[in-house]
Amino acid sequence: MNGTHYLISLGGYVDVDKYRYVYFAVFLMLYLLILCCNLTIICLVWIHRNLHEPMYIFIAALSFNSLLFSTVIYPKLLVDVLSYRQSISHSACMFQYLIFYSLAGSDFLLLSAMAYDRYVSICRPLQYAATMRPASVVVFLTVAWILPACLVLVATVFTAQQKMCHLVLSGMFCNNAIQKLYCVVPRFLTVWGLVVLTNITLFPVLFILFTYIKIFIVTYRSCGEIRKKVAETCLPHLMVLISFSCLCGFDVIIARLESELSKTVRLIMSLQIVVYNPLFNPIIYGVKMKEIWKHIRKLLFCHRR
Repeated sequence: MNGTHYLISLGGYVDVDKYRYVYFAVFLMLYLLILCCNLTIICLVWIHRNLHEPMYIFIAALSFNSLLFSTVIYPKLLVDVLSYRQSISHSACMFQYLIFYSLAGSDFLLLSAMAYDRYVSICRPLQYAATMRPASVVVFLTVAWILPACLVLVATVFTAQQKMCHLVLSGMFCNNAIQKLYCVVPRFLTVWGLVVLTNITLFPVLFILFTYIKIFIVTYRSCGEIRKKVAETCLPHLMVLISFSCLCGFDVIIARLESELSKTVRLIMSLQIVVYNPLFNPIIYGVKMKEIWKHIRKLLFCHRR
């Protein structure tokens, strides 16, 4: 059967009838925290001229991605837990799938742009002004948003046309596990998935590792002031990269080992995917980035007065 006209049941919840309002309270609190934290980062970068630098612009772009991702996922979760049947239309599921993986790829490319920015700043400081011009930042942002969206869109359109044999998804939102609902997964979809994975995940991660190896080599040979600069600006990026890579690993594990994982384990791993990255990224950057933390402290101080 063609899935376009059918509802897909979401079977990833555990005891939703028993803990309906607990789910709702937790999801609502998380969503509001995510909105608050990410909007704070975006507004600070927008308002303060000393934050109008490539590094902070890329951080604001990551926060913008987190807002989009959360707005696609959390309102639907809130509706689902208050409903007696947790389901999603095929078209809405495909939209979630598209946004989920487009923004994931965009995050990796933005982290690559941030790594390159730090590489030029630390390893080639005399070339920084000429290399990281406003036009260059616009190009990086455009590629980071457009390339993953185009690649994932091809996979989404092709996936949406496949014949469905099952209508129960063992998750709370639509990810790669949806492929198990189709009667046959075409070879093209598998090959294209590898192309997408290589271009928006593998290559960016390798590039980030390469740039940071170069940075650490330069840092090792330099004075304490440069080492302090590296610690302040590079370590938060590495923390976010490691966290995000682990969460992508969770997504792959959930999709590939679905039948071998208990429902509770799948729920916990799914929650980590939709919580850690959008919530902890702005916290990491807000606390660890000196200039951003300075403005956050001023905000808190003003409110106290």
